[in-house]
Amino acid sequence: MLSHTDLTAQLKKYFGFDSFKGNQEAIIANVLSGNDTFVLMPTGGGKSLCYQLPALLMEGTAIVISPLIALMKNQVDAMRNFSEEDGVAHFLNSSLTRAAVEEVKEDLLNGKTKLLYVAPESLTKEENIELLQQVKISFYAIDEAHCISEWGHDFRPEYRRIRPIINEIGTAPIIALTATATPKVQNDIQKNLTMLDATIFKSSFNRPNLYYEVRAKTKDVEKDLIKYILSKEGKSGIIYCLSRKKVEELTEILQANDISALGYHAGMDATVRSENQDLFLMEEVQVIVATIAFGMGIDKPDVRFVIHYDIPKSLEGYYQETGRGGRDGGEGECVAFYSQKDLEKLRKFMQGKPVAEQEIGNQLLLETQAYAESSICRRKLLLHYFGEEYTKDNCGSCDNCMKPKKQIEGQELLVLILETVQQLKEKFKAEHIVDILKGNETSDVTSYNHDELDIFGSVVDEDERLLHAVIRQAMISGYLNKDIETYGVLKLTSAGKAYLKKPKPFPVVKDEDFDDEEDEAISKSSGGTSAADDVLFSILKDLRKKLSKKLGVPAFVIFQDPSLEAMATTYPVTQEELQNIPGVGAGKAKRYGDEFLKVIKEHVKENEIIRPEDLRVRTVAKKSQLKISIIQAIDRKIALDDLAVSKGMDMEEMLDELEAIVYSGTKININYFLDEVIEPDKVEEIYDYFSTAETDKISVALDELGDDDFSETEVRLVRVKFLSEMGN
Repeated sequence: MLSHTDLTAQLKKYFGFDSFKGNQEAIIANVLSGNDTFVLMPTGGGKSLCYQLPALLMEGTAIVISPLIALMKNQVDAMRNFSEEDGVAHFLNSSLTRAAVEEVKEDLLNGKTKLLYVAPESLTKEENIELLQQVKISFYAIDEAHCISEWGHDFRPEYRRIRPIINEIGTAPIIALTATATPKVQNDIQKNLTMLDATIFKSSFNRPNLYYEVRAKTKDVEKDLIKYILSKEGKSGIIYCLSRKKVEELTEILQANDISALGYHAGMDATVRSENQDLFLMEEVQVIVATIAFGMGIDKPDVRFVIHYDIPKSLEGYYQETGRGGRDGGEGECVAFYSQKDLEKLRKFMQGKPVAEQEIGNQLLLETQAYAESSICRRKLLLHYFGEEYTKDNCGSCDNCMKPKKQIEGQELLVLILETVQQLKEKFKAEHIVDILKGNETSDVTSYNHDELDIFGSVVDEDERLLHAVIRQAMISGYLNKDIETYGVLKLTSAGKAYLKKPKPFPVVKDEDFDDEEDEAISKSSGGTSAADDVLFSILKDLRKKLSKKLGVPAFVIFQDPSLEAMATTYPVTQEELQNIPGVGAGKAKRYGDEFLKVIKEHVKENEIIRPEDLRVRTVAKKSQLKISIIQAIDRKIALDDLAVSKGMDMEEMLDELEAIVYSGTKININYFLDEVIEPDKVEEIYDYFSTAETDKISVALDELGDDDFSETEVRLVRVKFLSEMGN
């Protein structure tokens, strides 16, 4: 066994470093001793060295199983730089020519190769198994080991076949390494690799230099994004999107607004993708817009912001992606845009998958939703998810800690929840507990006869979000935990049982309310205003009221509240500027604009207001092309559901487009479609409702009309007809 001095000397000799980082030395010593080793080390902690140095020092060849060809090539190149002998490291995968494969075999059999990188798919090939059976193997290193678990963020079925193949090639010690694994995933990895006795090395998941924030994803998300990036001049950033289509759209919008940005996704030509990555690494491009295909093995130390345009499918994925920010210990801002609409889309994507896969996907999404909507310290919540306790009350570096929310007393609710978990013999998940307490007669609740329990409906008036917040904060406080084997099932801890015997105050922070606006064009029916100039907003509302009476149309047909709020914030004084206001197209600007512009000009002059330079988000032509093609298709009387399918949209997205068209002042005639899908008396009743309504809000309309008789789609379609005929 090498001493500390000897190991440090070897580190200096091969890699040029004077000292080890974190757990590196202890991990390497454990591998050199021939023990199975499990390494949980967040991104940037130096995982690769944990198997590279032992491989150089031990007799034989270390087999490194890695999922990415690009990553293998980078590591092999790096290892060859540290050695005088090119044969010291090789990779074996589908990208190699026959001649290259022969060279690898020769070096392996001659004992020159200390590290052989293979993809799990290559490992299963019969000729490779036969080759490796002839080689002395020092140990197996399994990188990105979370790929083994269906609960991991990047599950790969071929990873679950690694252990049987190791047994076939010849057993040797295993080192499994991952940057992100919850206790559940860690347990899965160890069980699958039959290394439950492995020595476990866990580094802290806390990245103190990262700032975490969640923002509501509104209709102005692109504007918010551009403002944010412009405030980060000269700083590199990554924007993650869930779809290739959104990557391309967003890249074009950023470029149109003079932001140096390029896209990256798996559907691109490999050469273009590689060039874009290199331009970002060389700082010739400020922003890379990417799907999760981007980032594994990217070692750019000075990424200053990581933005999630779409909320990710799991917290592990989120942690890994945000971990690419501030690797040098400097500034790293992590901003996620969140809307419940996006969450529903992700749930829809899972439909049609095997039930077990849907169940896992839904549990992971619930964790993401909890993180996004929670009002407690984001760092505390994130670290707890990875099985680590964060003891500070305020991290000082997340949006919830910078603007702490009001606390309420949750003792009674906590006692009720703990008693319910106990009464149900610790066999059910949080959603089931909440359904019982709320009195929700779901199929699960009734099938177990839990609607007959005394506690059923005991807090019927409480908000479900508050009950979930209490459960989550009870887990963080150590009163409840989730069972590893049947993930999601709540169990009482010994502290939870003690709390039931002797309850004490339990302050709870209520979750954020991220209810989506119904659609882009809906006015705010009550509450405050987000206008910068309340006086001007009030003047504009009075003017709208006068015009409404004069023209005999509801006020919302002229301009909606969000449009007036934007006018009272950016002070447009020309027709062109007015057309840049959300919900105001050329038609509306022409029809109603002059009177509003006159009032705004007077207000600006009288109050000597210096108008802010409004950020105008220049959109790319494609967006307007879509609207034009929809208008042309309607002129040709193409059924709207068929039109939606041809554009790759669902009906809800088609309605969003139709509403944007009519709200901006363009007239369309969809009577031909309404005649086919809605009874004439229904159309008349909805139309009459909007003629006298004070708001165009769909939820209010459904309450008035009766949602048993009318569907949301019917009401939205007739609203399009009404707005087109009355306002345009």
